Amino acid sequence: MAESLLRAFISVSIPREIVNIKKMLQSTIHSKGAKIKWVKNGNMHLSLKFIGHTPESSVEDLNKTLKSVTKEFSPISLSIIGPGCFPRPERVRTLWVGIAGEIDKLDDLVNAINGNLTQLGFPIQERKFIPHITLARIKYPQKHTPDVTQFLNTTFTELPMKISRINLMSSQLFSKGAVYTILGTHFLVSKA
Repeated sequence: MAESLLRAFISVSIPREIVNIKKMLQSTIHSKGAKIKWVKNGNMHLSLKFIGHTPESSVEDLNKTLKSVTKEFSPISLSIIGPGCFPRPERVRTLWVGIAGEIDKLDDLVNAINGNLTQLGFPIQERKFIPHITLARIKYPQKHTPDVTQFLNTTFTELPMKISRINLMSSQLFSKGAVYTILGTHFLVSKA
């Protein structure tokens, strides 16, 4: 029998107050018929690496590797800052909020994760890592493109966020949205 595959990724939990920011930003978009799929409150996170479909048997090796990586890092101080979008406002596909703070340390952590996971056969992501928290997705074709001008021009007080642990997650896609399961949690413990 074929081994089952998990859709895996590595992420960081975010402060609950992000829900208030999301609500405020939602109110800035008057979709006028455009279909916008907002991420469920409990599913918002900061992605560090998307692994993709992987055999269940690799979870133990992934967790061992992540444990060895995280013990080399101390907690990272960040904050959630203003809104943005990918790829461009005229044909937006993703609405997000950005991350500021100890970005160099965050980049070092992501690079260490990528470098160590290549030894398990997981390729380094081609795209440059741009830390962000996805709030909504917009799929095309559809009749209307939402006007995100007010969304992009909205300001809010920075929300402090500390990374003290990372999670290995699996994602199952259902018609009502994704369901996430934690497969392992690893703490940043270095005193360096």
